[in-house]
Amino acid sequence: MTNSPLATYQPDQRALALIGGEATDANLRRYLHGIPGIDAVGLEARAFDLGTRSIKTSSKRWAIDTIIGLIDLTTLEGADTPGKVRSLVAKALMPDPGDPGTPRVAAVCVYGDMVGSAVTALGSAHAAGGTDGVTVAAVATAFPSGRASLAIKLADVRDAVAAGADEIDMVIDRGAFLAGRFGQVYDEIVAVKEACRRADGSMAHLKVILETGELNTYDNVRRASWLAILAGGDFIKTSTGKVAPAATLPVTLSMLEVVRDWHRLTGVRIGVKPAGGIRTSKDAIKYLVTVAETVGEEWLSPRLFRFGASSLLNDVLLQRQKMTTGHYSGPDYVTID
Repeated sequence: MTNSPLATYQPDQRALALIGGEATDANLRRYLHGIPGIDAVGLEARAFDLGTRSIKTSSKRWAIDTIIGLIDLTTLEGADTPGKVRSLVAKALMPDPGDPGTPRVAAVCVYGDMVGSAVTALGSAHAAGGTDGVTVAAVATAFPSGRASLAIKLADVRDAVAAGADEIDMVIDRGAFLAGRFGQVYDEIVAVKEACRRADGSMAHLKVILETGELNTYDNVRRASWLAILAGGDFIKTSTGKVAPAATLPVTLSMLEVVRDWHRLTGVRIGVKPAGGIRTSKDAIKYLVTVAETVGEEWLSPRLFRFGASSLLNDVLLQRQKMTTGHYSGPDYVTID
C-alpha cells in the first residue's frame, strides 16, 4: 500500500480529487476522454501473446486448484428453484465428491430472491464476509438489462443484502453511458454502493458489471472501468453472461490495466471478474497468466479476481481427475443436476 493521500479517500472524494471538480457530466467527460486511447492492435497482440504462454507441467495442478478457488459458481435462470440452489451449493462445497481434497469455489452467485436459500444451504460454511468458506453473491439492479428506476434498483440491492448477500453484482445503465450521461452512471453506482451497507455499518462488496459486449470499443471499456472505480466499485466485471460477446482476453486485459494504473495512483486494489464464455481450463489458464503478468500474482486471490462461470468448473474437474487418475471420467460425473 502506498502513502498516496488518495488511498484514504471515499469514492466521491477520489473522483473530485482526480477530476478537479464535482462529478458532473462535463467534468467526468473531460476526465474520461482525457485518458489515453487504446491501441486496439497492440492490445490484441499482447493478449494473444499472453494466451500462448505455457505453464510447466508441475505447475498445472496448482493452476487447476487456483482456478477452482476463484470461481463464482453461478445459476441465473428464470427457472431457478431453492432445490437447484441447494444442488449448486452442494457442488460449491464439494466440487468432486470422490476427492475431498478438491478446493471449494469462492462463491455462489444467484438472483436476489435465492440468497436466503443459498445462505441456509451453506450453513456454517457461509463465509459471511470473512476469508474462510464460501460467500454468496447476488445479481441486482434489474439484472441483466438494468432497465428500471433507481428506486427499484436500490430496493433490489437492499433486499439481497438483508437476506445475507456478501457481494452484489450490479449492472450499469449502458444506454446512459453510451449517451455520455456519465454523471448519471456515476451517481447510480455511488447510490448502489451505499445500499450495500448493512445494519451494523459493514458493507457488502460491490461488483460493477460493464456489459462490455454492448460498449463497442476498447476505449469505452477503459472509460467505463475508470468510472466504476471512481464511484466506489470494489470489482469491475466484464459481463452478465447474457450478451455476446461476453468475457474476452483483450477486454479483460484492458480492465486489468486500469486496475494496475489505479493501484499505482492510489495504492487501492480493485478486483476484476471476467464472466461468460470461459468454459475450459485451457482458457482459464490464459486468464491466470494475463493477471499475473499485468497486475501481479497477488491478484490471484478470491478477493481480487474471480471467474463468473457455470460450466467452467466441470471441465476443470475433468482435467484434475485426469491428472490424479490418468484418465477422464465421463462428463456426467461432474454435473450439478
